[in-house]
Amino acid sequence: MKMRESRVLRKLRAGETASCLKINFGDGQVSELAAMMGFDCLWVDREHLAQDWSVVSTHIRSAKAHDVDVMVRVPRGSYSDYIKPLELDAAGILVPHVMSLEDAKSIVKMTRFHPLGKRAIDGGSADAGYTGIPLTEYMQQANSQRFVILQIEDYEPLKEIEAIAALEGYDMLFFGPGDFSQSIGAPGQWDHPELLNARRLVAEAARKHGKFAATSGSIDSLKDFLSMGYQFVNVGADVVGMKNYCQSIQQKIHEA
Repeated sequence: MKMRESRVLRKLRAGETASCLKINFGDGQVSELAAMMGFDCLWVDREHLAQDWSVVSTHIRSAKAHDVDVMVRVPRGSYSDYIKPLELDAAGILVPHVMSLEDAKSIVKMTRFHPLGKRAIDGGSADAGYTGIPLTEYMQQANSQRFVILQIEDYEPLKEIEAIAALEGYDMLFFGPGDFSQSIGAPGQWDHPELLNARRLVAEAARKHGKFAATSGSIDSLKDFLSMGYQFVNVGADVVGMKNYCQSIQQKIHEA
């Protein structure tokens, strides 16, 4: 028995780009629908949303049925908050607000098995085939087929961005424009010079040190992101689609 391979890592390691859609609704049917549409990855959020573990598990199973990855953004907390999505067989985790090199080292230690880190071992969960994968093989496969992403969304870690990018044991640097815009005192100003410079800086540092560059933004800016070197891009969300659809119907009702 082998661990399911990550679709995202397969594409990125082949030099391709990977698409991602953010899932806010707490029902696996939404993930099933999005997976059927062909996205490479679905982003389930536990930093801001109150989705319990059973709901997260349903998202993961719905996506896996169509060979689609799930990335869970974890809340900052204990090691168990970080590894539970992985044990449920999420393909990866996104750790928000990484503030320094020491912070990044701590995350790697908690989320990677030996020799990269000291992630707590179980082996009886979904990612290990419920003990179906021998322990040493499970640890090796988890280190190579599950991705850990560090989110840079504050001004402070930029002074150590080269050292963070060079750190061994994780896969991607993710530039988060929303909170970054707030950290520089320009909330929502996506074309602010400091934000644009930081977005380029993160992508350059990631690629220089053998990491993949990831970010989020408008689908209309996708070509710009790709030209900067970003390979993993989130460019939409289920709530935006539903809101826009309802607005368009209401508009037609009023016009009629």
